[in-house]
Amino acid sequence: MLIRRLALGDAPAYHAVRLRAFRDHPEAFTSSYEEEAGKPLSQAQERLAPDSPACFWGAFAPDALLPAGRLVGCVGLAPEQRLKTRHKAVVLGMFVAPEQAGRGLGGALLDALLAQARASELELLVLTVTCGNHSAERLYLKAGFASYGIEPDAIKIGARRFAKNHLFLRLRAP
Repeated sequence: MLIRRLALGDAPAYHAVRLRAFRDHPEAFTSSYEEEAGKPLSQAQERLAPDSPACFWGAFAPDALLPAGRLVGCVGLAPEQRLKTRHKAVVLGMFVAPEQAGRGLGGALLDALLAQARASELELLVLTVTCGNHSAERLYLKAGFASYGIEPDAIKIGARRFAKNHLFLRLRAP
């Protein structure tokens, strides 16, 4: 398994993996499959462009048909751009294909992201995880994240409502 930062050439695979995540796990993301499926590939290319402030990492599984491997997971780090909040970044879009679960890919993706964040000037990371997503909550808590609140009814899918657990990780003392 290979973990590496995604590049512009990964945009088609990244776009496909994101759509799969939104379709198969709608409760885990604030973006919806319906909204994202209508967006052009160029939007994924913009996210992965070298001059984008955000960084994304991918987990690649060996594949006989794809020399670079098949993208089976991803995660992103989006630094805040406003002057007063540039000390923090949002962890977003964590997804590992269910058939790859239990292989440590989520932890490896998060480790790559944390290494980059710690090497930067960032002080604080924040994220949300859908309450009840125990594997994701365990992953983040094991990495040192702590909860600072539950947002009830954070997302609504039809008649179903889901709460989000807001987590933070302090990278360095204020």
